[in-house]
This record gives sequence, structure tokens and C-alpha cells, in this order.
Amino acid sequence: MRMKDMMTTGVPLLYPGDSLRRAVELFRITRLTSLPVTDRAGKLLGIFTRFNLFDCLLSGHDLGQAIDPFYMRQVVTTFPDVPYQDIAEVVKKSPVGMGVVVDQENHVLGVFTKVDMIMALFKQADLLNARLQAVYRAMHNGLIMVDATERVVLLNPAAEKVLGVTEEKVRGKFLSDVFPELSLKEVITAGVVEIGRKHMFKGRAFMVNATPIICGGGTVGAVAIFQDLTDLEHLAAELETVQQLHNTLETVLEIACDGIVVVDEDGRVTLINQALAEFLQLRPQEVAGRHVTEILENSRLHIVARTGLPEYADLQTIGGHRFLVSNLPIVKNGRVTGAVGKILFRKLEEVRELARRLDAVENKLTYYREQLHKVGGVRYTFDSIVSVSAVMESLKKEALRAARGCSTILIQGESGTGKELLAQAIHAASSRRDRPFIKVNCAAIPDSLLESEFFGYAPGAFTGAQKGGKPGKFEMADGGTIFLDEIGDMSPALQAKLLRVLQDREFERVGGTRTIRVDVRIIAATNRNLAEMVTEGKFREDLYYRLNVIPLFIPPLRSRREDILPLVYHFLQKYNALFGTRVERVSPEALLMLQSYPWPGNVRELENVCERGVNFATGKTMGVPDLPAYIRNYSGRLSGGDAGKDAPFYRQKLREAEKDILAAALEVAGGSKTRAACILGISRSRLYAKLKKTGLMD
Repeated sequence: MRMKDMMTTGVPLLYPGDSLRRAVELFRITRLTSLPVTDRAGKLLGIFTRFNLFDCLLSGHDLGQAIDPFYMRQVVTTFPDVPYQDIAEVVKKSPVGMGVVVDQENHVLGVFTKVDMIMALFKQADLLNARLQAVYRAMHNGLIMVDATERVVLLNPAAEKVLGVTEEKVRGKFLSDVFPELSLKEVITAGVVEIGRKHMFKGRAFMVNATPIICGGGTVGAVAIFQDLTDLEHLAAELETVQQLHNTLETVLEIACDGIVVVDEDGRVTLINQALAEFLQLRPQEVAGRHVTEILENSRLHIVARTGLPEYADLQTIGGHRFLVSNLPIVKNGRVTGAVGKILFRKLEEVRELARRLDAVENKLTYYREQLHKVGGVRYTFDSIVSVSAVMESLKKEALRAARGCSTILIQGESGTGKELLAQAIHAASSRRDRPFIKVNCAAIPDSLLESEFFGYAPGAFTGAQKGGKPGKFEMADGGTIFLDEIGDMSPALQAKLLRVLQDREFERVGGTRTIRVDVRIIAATNRNLAEMVTEGKFREDLYYRLNVIPLFIPPLRSRREDILPLVYHFLQKYNALFGTRVERVSPEALLMLQSYPWPGNVRELENVCERGVNFATGKTMGVPDLPAYIRNYSGRLSGGDAGKDAPFYRQKLREAEKDILAAALEVAGGSKTRAACILGISRSRLYAKLKKTGLMD
């Protein structure tokens, strides 16, 4: 309701220069308490009230006096389209109890008084009451309203029908007399809403929602709306059964190797399974509604739908090939409403060959599953990390503790130190050991392909994309671990996308719009100094701190030379098994050379040297001639030149190296001197002599 619906129009106007007598005459005619004062063009100037008139007369002015000095210039005005709610606030604050309605140019259109507002309020209340009655009477659900004492105030027709009573007979009675199982006492006393309460009445189940009625800050009653659940429960059970049947039929159709097509009584396709759609090189949605003869040449399915006569195991030519086809009518209530056709694609020999191939694949799959379960999807564990040095043993313990959680790990170290081996060991020791371990070499993939490799791509994302799209490495690693090797070589654009995955564990495929969430643990590795790259602006600072949650540093081999001896014998065993050789030891001279070399390629370089030595050794011992020339030359450089002058220094270094070799051999042999002598390729008595000479044995 707006102002134009409640204002009083046709109000007489006062003009400047009019006398008090003129005002008295107009007040008597209109019985208004105030009159607008306008210019001759009808534009509002002010308002003259009865109180203004009384003040003039009491002050001794005669009726011929002009009103000009006495009318009020401050007027409450409003426009005809102002809503009722806004007007009510204006009237409450008005000292004169009346306002003037004007247009945009301030011409007077009418006036409004508090009486107008009261009448409008009555109209509004009547309209609201009529609407509420229409609503609750038209409601399908039952409605009961009670007062604060739980006496029935209102009952709608739906409630009358359910409860078997009339509103006239139960009005004023207690709710317990009408609906014994329902109580609204707690709703009224506590002023709380109750939703979804189940109640029984005469053997039927009802869902009840109850709300308190609050007025003036207190609860004056409550209203309850209830719905009969008996029929709904039966209907829900039937719908669930139908849905289960529908899902079962859909599954059967989609897994069937045979082609299946369904038509209506006019022979138009209503359903086609995926096998037949792929055979016809069509999409199912492209086929729906078309006549069956448009997609299947020589089809008789429309004839079966018309005659109702089934056809079994007929030979039909489709695409130049003959297939076995069966067409059956669909009958409902004694009337044929369509037909279903089945096309047997495979010949008997093809089916047998397919079964044989499936058996072979299943056997392979079983084998690979067993292998995957044994090692958790990785080749290496912490037992694969060969070391005796204190720094490496400490690193293994730290990595083992980190494996128990799911935080991101950053492994740093020079090339060849075994960063991937450590990452696999962490995965194998974690709770994700039975899930995938996916490796991504960030330095080996071109920048243009990095994003699609990481996140995959949607169907049709670019020219040459696979028809069904392709999952990325993060999707493949869902539930497991993704190993990002050489993370320092990643482009800045992909660094930003990787940061989002680290933060939210979600991404979109390239060319896709669907957000994919993954549960994946991230282990990154690099041989570069990421902190320096951050300072130089070559690596994102926020990504660096996201990756550097648990930093692990693998020291280079030159700083843990005590690990060289056990690594050498580990690699000898490995390549003996691969090549069928029996190189069981290393000569002391060759071992000394290996101990003195700085190993810029670290463990990977040492493994390559051992592989070469196993290939070149002619007996059971790998000697100096079996080592690469650059290692022999490096040792020669150390002993040449001014070696004579520095002989005491080098002899001391030789003794220290020999002592370290003996101690490492004993460590590998578990303290057994016989086994240590075998490892070093010397006799037991010679070993005892060397141990005494170096102070390792009294």
C-alpha cells in the first residue's frame, strides 16, 4: 500500500493574503486540523493549523487579519508513491498530525492525517487476515494453533480431515483432548522451535514442525504443522525400489558386450547402449528420437514394434558384416508399446580368444598387484640406503620420523646423492605405502607440456588431445605420494599453479572447468640452492616456504667417505647378480684410490665405476687396472710432482686412510674379523697385523 491509496484529495487551499475569516470558513467546511498554504500556481509554501488560528484570536487579532505572519513554513511532505511503512514513521514524528502530499515540482496533490493512517492500517490488517485465512485453508498439511494454555485457537480444514473433528467443536479445548500424542508445552514455555518431530495418531505417522507465537516479547501460543508420513513412506520405498531397478538395468546395458537398442511403437529410438553407439560411431544423444532404419540398415525392429511378433537369432547385415540379431516386442497392459533389439557382435572364435587374453591380463594384474603390495609401489626402502656414517644414519632416522606424517618434504643435495631413493623410502615407510608413488622430473618435461603433465587435460582441450582427455600426475597420485624431482627448474607460471595445489589440494584440468580435489603428499627434490634463487627472484618465495616444511639435506659422498666401502661392496653384489660374475672384493690399492677421489658425481658416479670394474675384472678381485683412467690419474696427481718433499705428509694421509678403511670393513662385517679380512681380500693374520699397526686392536 502506498500514499496515493490512503491520502485525502480535493483539499481547499489557503493563499498568502487570505484572512483569518477565510481560514475559519475552510476549517468549518473540511473539518481538517490543518490547511496547506500555496502560491497561486499551487506550489506549497507552508501549513496553517487550528492552533495557529486559536493563538491569533487569543492575541486579540480580528478576523480581517491576514494569515501571512502566522502560518508554519516547516511542513511534513511526502510523495504519492511512498510505501505505507515509510509513511507510518513520518506520521509518528509529526507534531501536527498531518502531512502534505506533493509532486516532484512541489504542487499540492492532497493531505494525509493520522486518521487516514489508522484506516489504512485497518485495510491492511483485513487484507493480511484474508490472505492468511486463504493460505491455511488451502494448505495440504494440517495446522493447529493453541494459546499459552495449550487451548485450541484454530484448526485448518486439512487438520479437521486428518483428526476427524471440526474447528467449531474443538476450539477452546485442550490440545491433549484433540491430539493426545502431541504436546506443545515445551515450545511455549521455552520459546524454542521443534523441527521434524515424529508423532503417532490412530496408527498413522506424522511429521510435526512446531513454532512459538511471540508477541510483545512474550510467548502467547504456538502453531504446529503436521504431515501424514504413512503414504510418503510407502511411496519413498516404491521409488527406491524403482531407482535400484533402474540403476541395475542401466549397469547391465552399459557392461553388455552386445549392442542393445530400444524403440517406441513408431520405431523411433528411445535408448541405445554404449557398445552399439561406439560401433555406429555415434553418441547416444545423437540417436534419440531418430527412426531405427536411419541408424541400422535392414533393421526390422520397427516391424516387431508394430506387429508384436518376436524374431529370434536372425542374420542381419550391418556395415557389410553379418551379425546375429534378436528383436522382441515390449508389451504393457496387453498393448505393444515398443521393441528391443539385441545384436551379437562377436563370433564364437573371437569370444574364445578374448576370454583367453582376459585370463592372461588377469594373471599379470594379479602378479603386479602382489609385487606392488610387497614394496608399497616403490623399489626402495630405508634398508636400501647403504650407509655407516653418523650423518647418514641421523638423516635416515629423521626421514623415518617425517614419513609418519603427511607434511610436504623438500630433499636437497647434489646430483647423484640419492634423492629419489630417499623419497621412495619415505613413501614405503608411510601410511600411503599401498597407494601410488608418482614421479615427475620437472627438468625433463618442456614448459609447454608441464601443466598438462601435472594436471591433465579435458576432452578437446587442444589439437591432438585424446578423445576422453587425460589425467595428470596429481590425479594419478591421489591417495599416495607425488615426487617432484628437480623442482628448481620449474617455470614461474607453473610455480603459481603448483602453489594453489599445495594450499587447497585442488585444481582444474587444462581446458576443463570442473575442480578436482586430491589427497596427495608432496615430496620435492632439487640440487639447486632454492634460497639463493628466491633472493635472485628466480623462484617464488611463497612456494619455497610451502615446500620447505620438512627440509632434508643429503650430504655429498666426499663428506662421508666412511660410506664408500659399504657402497662399493653393495654395488659388487648388485652387478654380480646382474652379470653372473663373482667379483667378491676390492684390492687395498684400488680401495685407497676410491677413498681419495672427491666424487663430484656422488653415489651415482661410484655405482658407475663399480659397474665398470665388475665388467673389466678378470678374477674375484677388482684392482687398480679395472678402475677408470681419470680416477687412476687423479691419484697419480696426488702422488706426483713434489711428492718426495711432502712424503711424510702423504704417508700420514695413507695411514689415516688405511685406518678408516679397516674401521669401515669391521663396521660392515658386524665386528667379525674373519669376514672383514674376506671383504678386504687379505688373510686373517695380515688383518690382525694391520689392526695392531693402526691402533684399532691392542
